[in-house]
Amino acid sequence: MDNKQLLKKRIEQIELQIKRLSQSTSSNEVSESLHNSLILQKAILKKDLENLNKNPLVEKIKKIMPHQEKLICDYFN
Repeated sequence: MDNKQLLKKRIEQIELQIKRLSQSTSSNEVSESLHNSLILQKAILKKDLENLNKNPLVEKIKKIMPHQEKLICDYFN
């Protein structure tokens, strides 16, 4: 298994845990805190997966090329 598939599998496991905990979050502070930490872990794993999907060459080119921001006044010229 490659790293992407491992991250996807881990995200699925965390989503399952979140679903199970969502039923008892309102009744218990401990489960609410665990629920919040699982959501944080899921967000971190998704960001890692997103970073793996990025092409490093394209990212370097984007940094080199200047980004031209559009101002609202540009639409009226």
